Amino acid sequence: MKLLRVGTAGAERPALLDAEGTLRDLSGVVADIDGALLADEEALARVRAAAGELPVLDATGLRIGPPLARIGKIVCIGLNYHDHARETGAEPPAEPVVFMKAPDTVVGPNDTVLVPRGSLKTDWEVELAVVIGRTARYLESAREALAHVAGYAVAHDVSEREFQIERGGTWDKGKNCETFNPLGPWLVTADEVPDPQDLSLKLWVNGELKQDGTTAEQIFSVGEVVRYLSRFMTLYPGDVINTGTPAGVALGAPEPKPFLRAGDVVELEIEGLGRQRQEFKDA
Repeated sequence: MKLLRVGTAGAERPALLDAEGTLRDLSGVVADIDGALLADEEALARVRAAAGELPVLDATGLRIGPPLARIGKIVCIGLNYHDHARETGAEPPAEPVVFMKAPDTVVGPNDTVLVPRGSLKTDWEVELAVVIGRTARYLESAREALAHVAGYAVAHDVSEREFQIERGGTWDKGKNCETFNPLGPWLVTADEVPDPQDLSLKLWVNGELKQDGTTAEQIFSVGEVVRYLSRFMTLYPGDVINTGTPAGVALGAPEPKPFLRAGDVVELEIEGLGRQRQEFKDA
């Protein structure tokens, strides 16, 4: 299934995109799309059974919000693509590099993204987001870990590189600025993504292709990332994991590096998971 939330910010309602591409209203079946729904197999079965009978929504002018409400935490993996590590001159890590983003960085896939005040190095990163559907702790294998995944989505891990790298401390300062995690348009359930290591990722800036990668380049697979994280923290339904970005970011480009400015337009997509478009404006 392709689950999404539509409407004005803070007042989104649940919806479903059916197999024919028709947008349908889910609000008569479930209250929202969140961790509680993803953990409830009976509720998900009701959604599947009702899909063809749901009221049709007119998508004209309808805002698409983040596909997941009440996100518990966003755990991110850095330097998780071989080609991205090469372009930045970094050694591939022996273990996953972990940092966090606050859930309040999440906005809709086509919402405005704000360039922070004083920023000179705002950067782009298309990423595969993993949404947890079952509580995960101390998992033993990558295969077991994949059984705890509810679905997948497109994430834009917007980053401010000076704040992240040059200002001391952890990466968090460059990752948690307002609007720095557009998510969606859809939450695609795991049954529609048979192999998360076989997805293409693309990103364009002002129409120019900048990132053109594949999840096959991941250093740590989706299953291994979920297994690894479950050894250090409990993952709950509705938690999100951003799994890293392929080569092609501004940080890895020759000087002068083409960091983002107000007025730039970024578009990104992942095979089967949908497309985003954001205009950047000054905060």
